[in-house]
Amino acid sequence: MRAIVYRQTGGPEVLELVERPEPRPGPGEVLVRVAVSGVNPTDWRFRRADGPGKPLPFPEVVPNQDGAGTIVAVGEGVDPSRVGERVWIWEAAWLRADGTAQELVALPTRQAVALPDGASFDLGATLGIPALTAHRCLTVGAEGPDAVSPGTLSGQTVLVSGGAGAVGHATIELAKWAGATVVTTVSSPEKAVLAKAAGADHVVDYRAGDAIAAIRGFAADGVNLIVEVSPIANEQLDQAVVAPNGTVAIYSTGDRDLAVDVRPLMLNNIRYQFVLVYTVPPRAKQQAVRDVVAAVAAGALRAGPDAGLPLLRYPLAETAAAHEAVENQAVGKVLVDVS
Repeated sequence: MRAIVYRQTGGPEVLELVERPEPRPGPGEVLVRVAVSGVNPTDWRFRRADGPGKPLPFPEVVPNQDGAGTIVAVGEGVDPSRVGERVWIWEAAWLRADGTAQELVALPTRQAVALPDGASFDLGATLGIPALTAHRCLTVGAEGPDAVSPGTLSGQTVLVSGGAGAVGHATIELAKWAGATVVTTVSSPEKAVLAKAAGADHVVDYRAGDAIAAIRGFAADGVNLIVEVSPIANEQLDQAVVAPNGTVAIYSTGDRDLAVDVRPLMLNNIRYQFVLVYTVPPRAKQQAVRDVVAAVAAGALRAGPDAGLPLLRYPLAETAAAHEAVENQAVGKVLVDVS
């Protein structure tokens, strides 16, 4: 079978198209024929690590955490009726050598989740890291719910930083499905169009004026939850617009320390919560998977330009270009057509 591998850390040039033996599912595993692989920022960050030419924990690594395809075989202990099931895949390459940039991948059965009827492989490949991250961010608020479903965020105002990104897009859609009022920030009129298509109630172009005043205009008492992609750049904005007893959920960081003015945050009982989807507690992760499936079935999670998430496609042989596109902050979701 065809696969993309890398044998040392480095830039996109270390990615290589090779032929590998077809894997077999072990006990508790399923074998998925991958149709579409999704590329996330952590995929290229894991590949680059802390510098080029460094050894890997495995002889070779197949990149990409997310994807979608069809189960073609099952291992011992797995219900054989799963063969033929259309699935979406999450965290395929976390602490493992085998991601989704290959024609067949064997992985634990719980990480291949049935796609609801009508959901495309493209949509399935956009879920995984973005949707599970969004779910966790929406459920870590001091007064927030443990699950996301219709009504669980009613009466809450959520600020989504970077609403045109993949996580921002998923956050807007899940928050709206749960009944929140959603404000989002973007950096251009083009991205504003995408955020609106995703369902945001209010969109603020932070390069076009006073973003703090604009957000306060929509939420005079402040926002209950901020889902933050740029905590360092938005340090002052976040502290200026978060409501008393509010939460700033941070799922991405920069290259320097985050400094905050502790006293007003303490006086207002503000919570700063860091989120790394890979190490979310297992119970919360399984709740997120269940809620994401329900959101897809309800039509609340969507993909494509009309939904505010353009799809950028690459063939498997051009996975390096797909990684480079994500590294260069391509607008939309980058997908690799595998088989």
